Amino acid sequence: MTKDLHDRTGPAVAGDLLAADTSMGAVTLFVADLDMMTAYYRDAVTLTVLAQGEGRSILGRGTAPIVILEHMPALKHAGPREAGLFHTAILFPTQADLAEAVYAVAIRHPGSFTGSADHLVSQAFYFTDPEGNGLELYWDRDRTTWSWTHGRVEMATLTLDPNEFLRQFKTAEPTDTTGPATVGHIHLSIGDVATAREFYVNRLGFQTTAELGSSALFVSAGGYHHHMAMNTWNSRGAGKRRLALGLGLVRVEVPTDDDLHALGDRLHHYRLAQWDDGRTMGFDDPWLNRIEVTSKAGN
Repeated sequence: MTKDLHDRTGPAVAGDLLAADTSMGAVTLFVADLDMMTAYYRDAVTLTVLAQGEGRSILGRGTAPIVILEHMPALKHAGPREAGLFHTAILFPTQADLAEAVYAVAIRHPGSFTGSADHLVSQAFYFTDPEGNGLELYWDRDRTTWSWTHGRVEMATLTLDPNEFLRQFKTAEPTDTTGPATVGHIHLSIGDVATAREFYVNRLGFQTTAELGSSALFVSAGGYHHHMAMNTWNSRGAGKRRLALGLGLVRVEVPTDDDLHALGDRLHHYRLAQWDDGRTMGFDDPWLNRIEVTSKAGN
């Protein structure tokens, strides 16, 4: 039986951890204007429409879905201080690929740019899509350059001039936009960090990689800088979400069916309500952010 993990900063044994090859899958957004949102992620963010119809657009790079847009026109926007999505972060394989996407957004939706930063482990550019969902486009430095101290990765927020970045890495001719971009991480707005740590680290099996006091938590599997982050910067004290436009579903992908079953056993130990068909498991976090975990072996 899974050990009592309460009041720990991370799981005590390897069997309580998510597998090292765990990664993030496509994020689902509930949207009011499907055509407008599809155009933004296709034309500005440089994703490809992989499938479309029945009130849904699936966009990605290559064959991998990154953003799934679900048409939900009856829903309203959540309030600015409610829990939900802080941003979806799309990871690009090269600085040239990232520059191409940043340039495309700058040309087609210049008003959606909100900032940029060098985080030591990565270079990142931030946007807000036409319906107010946060978006990060970023590139990772090689893992061998990351600095770790006592299990925590060194990250910072340093100046990154977007114009200089484009001058350095934007090629004269557009790069191939079918390269392997992925969902690198998902950042959530939550009510409090202690509850997030108990759920995402102690129960799900992520490991803490960075903390900002009681305001933000960064977690990952397999030594990545972070697969998920949670902060209270706009949402401190927020309770359970109501059904609203914005975040619909966060997907986590584990390598094997055995990894999925091990997670199911842990969640059953904690009496966490879930549904499970053997290859996909779904449950809600403490703020009713819906999480779905799938086995890559079953895809």
